[in-house]
Amino acid sequence: MPFIKIYGKRNFYQVDGKDHAHTRTCACANVCMNAIEKSLWFIESHFAGEITLDEIARAGGVSRFHLTRAFDAATGRSIMRYVRGRRLTEAAKALSNGAPDILSVALDAGYGSHEAFTRAFRDQFGVTPEAIRAQGHLKRIGLVEPIKMDQTPLIKLEPPRFVDGKRLLIAGIGERYSCETSAAIPSQWQRFLPHLGQIPGQLGGTAYGVRCNSDDLGNFDYVCGVEVMDFSRLPADWSRVRIPQQRYAVFSQHGHISTIRSAWNSIWNKWLPESLYEVADAPDFERYSENFNSATGLGGFEIWIPIGSRSKQLQKEP
Repeated sequence: MPFIKIYGKRNFYQVDGKDHAHTRTCACANVCMNAIEKSLWFIESHFAGEITLDEIARAGGVSRFHLTRAFDAATGRSIMRYVRGRRLTEAAKALSNGAPDILSVALDAGYGSHEAFTRAFRDQFGVTPEAIRAQGHLKRIGLVEPIKMDQTPLIKLEPPRFVDGKRLLIAGIGERYSCETSAAIPSQWQRFLPHLGQIPGQLGGTAYGVRCNSDDLGNFDYVCGVEVMDFSRLPADWSRVRIPQQRYAVFSQHGHISTIRSAWNSIWNKWLPESLYEVADAPDFERYSENFNSATGLGGFEIWIPIGSRSKQLQKEP
């Protein structure tokens, strides 16, 4: 379904030879939003390095022009200003937490000098990096938080398989999130992936995204990690999760990683209520085999849901 710009008409395109007004609720929204979801995932997973509009558009599978206009229509933002805002927001958080070396923060944010970083920082927030570090908080600062990647409420799930999972020891990098901040999880993976294959006691090449220690307010711990033999040789600041032997419903997903929110939503709000299974009091997790490509977001993944008993009036699980 090619999009062709109609010059002289703002936000108008030709789709299959017909004039098409490109809006948030357009008839071809699934095509447009799919590109945006993939692009947002790419940005959140790679903004610590040098990324260009061409690379983001390539990740979204559309042209630079298409992506620029689709992103504007869907979010009201310039895509490259969003990238800059995400980098500087993470830098501001590091500074408010007392980062001792501003130049190191600048380099991590993709700036080659203290001067260039200070200029961009002041343009973004209206204050200097030194001021943020000195005040030690981010009140009255217009942070650019991650845009949630996928707002589609439900998707069609393949029937799960049921597995008696073994006991697992998972070690990796952990963060605490709320429902509102969990869109930053891809940037956590960005920090973890360089360690993959070099972790003491690592077993295999499968990576795990473990969600645990949830509270009633929707806060939870998320650990990007791998299975290890034991915890004895790990860095002191790494997170450790013991996952007990447990029965799981396992959902295989073959699409792009940007659909993961829809998959989780469909499991919790459609499959589980209809199945009448009880969720067991144990961590749930995403499982990424060695086939998963962290550069493209392709290769598939699995979601493992710990389950307990099932209503007696239903037939036994397949």
